Amino acid sequence: MTDADPLKNSKLYQECLAEKHEILRHKYFESQKAGRDVGFDRAFLGWIRFHRDQWRMEHRQKFQKTS
Repeated sequence: MTDADPLKNSKLYQECLAEKHEILRHKYFESQKAGRDVGFDRAFLGWIRFHRDQWRMEHRQKFQKTS
């Protein structure tokens, strides 16, 4: 992919990258609490269960303001 790739500039792609960033952030904090690496799958499922809906609501409100 190049910088001119329309995929990189798409709203969906940007939202997916932002969501991935939040999952990795959640993984870091959960791993710190557990004293070990909890793994991406566990962090992903935990983030979806406890944080995704709220994050998406807030993120989409911010995203719509900048569109």
